[in-house]
Amino acid sequence: MVVVEGATLATVVTGTITMLIIGVLLNIVGLGIFCWALFALATQALPFFVGMTAGIYSLQAGAGPFGAIVVGFVTAGFTFVVGRYAFSVARSPIVRLVIGLLFAVPAAHAGYSVTLALARLGIPSDWWRESFAVLGAIAVGGIAWAKVSMQTDPALRPGAALSPSQPPNEATTAGG
Repeated sequence: MVVVEGATLATVVTGTITMLIIGVLLNIVGLGIFCWALFALATQALPFFVGMTAGIYSLQAGAGPFGAIVVGFVTAGFTFVVGRYAFSVARSPIVRLVIGLLFAVPAAHAGYSVTLALARLGIPSDWWRESFAVLGAIAVGGIAWAKVSMQTDPALRPGAALSPSQPPNEATTAGG
């Protein structure tokens, strides 16, 4: 091995092509995480907006930044839990529809806004941007509706049985 003064070692990691490939891959991962975070936030638009409103109000009331963040997170979590519980307890399809729409409509609006903003970055046609934004609104609103209505049947009232009252057809009686 001969060492020449002033020579730099060319390693695979510091090569131009390798750095470009790593940069492109990290950009794709970063963009994916950014889009996932936007989608997750858009599907939970109602709890987020309620939490932000409570946090901003508590900050203005003098709770301080840390207190406002805590109040915002607690309020958003409470809104999410109460909404899911109210949806599962409600027996009336009208009440379930209203609760579901309370979660789905803000999510659809947020999905429309986010998709339109991202479409403005690369799509020159107004018609195509609006088309993608409407598809984004439908997708995000539908996912928000699905997340709220994970429990498809209303909760049982006290004393109701989970299984059918008659035994299955294969069951035999004591007499044979």
